[in-house]
Amino acid sequence: KMHGQGRVRLNAFALRHWDASFAGTRLSCTLQDAFVEHVNHHYSPTALAPGYAPFCKHLFIPNFTQARIATLPITPDNQHLLQSGYVSRRESELAVLSRWFPLAQVESQLTVGKYLDIILYSREQIEKEDAAMGEAKETDADYDWGIVSIKAQDEDFEQPMAPITMMRNALGKEEGGSGVPLDREAYVKAVAYWNTHANDKTTKRR
Repeated sequence: KMHGQGRVRLNAFALRHWDASFAGTRLSCTLQDAFVEHVNHHYSPTALAPGYAPFCKHLFIPNFTQARIATLPITPDNQHLLQSGYVSRRESELAVLSRWFPLAQVESQLTVGKYLDIILYSREQIEKEDAAMGEAKETDADYDWGIVSIKAQDEDFEQPMAPITMMRNALGKEEGGSGVPLDREAYVKAVAYWNTHANDKTTKRR
């Protein structure tokens, strides 16, 4: 289901950014409809930057929220805090091995990002992926792009995609990916980045 009004809508997959336990940029203090309205205010076809495939674009805008950068460098001082486990992004996907910093241990180090990287998928791609996952096609929404991910960051250019996300994309739409083959060079660059960085995440007490 798509949320909001305008040429850019909020895809249901991106609602995880309003989940306090999400290991990534969290927007729980920002109303979803207001967020979409603000993104559409900045949107124009000429403002889009290319993504990893023709159906993927980036819209870099000033961070108008209090969203903090969820990624931290791994250092000798904090590496002992890293936790790992098998996590799935949604119930229809298989869980994969992930690692993260417990939010409570690193929250004081988080800073508000200067920019938001709004990651967009074309309507056509969203409909293809929904069909492959057995989800009903939405016919009453008139839009061009769907927001699938949001990243608070200090750079106004794309940061490396997580290697496991590249792997999932290569697995195909039936497994929650996009169906884009693995780009070996991009994968190696992503490994170099994520080998020294990790996101924070709220962890439940056992």
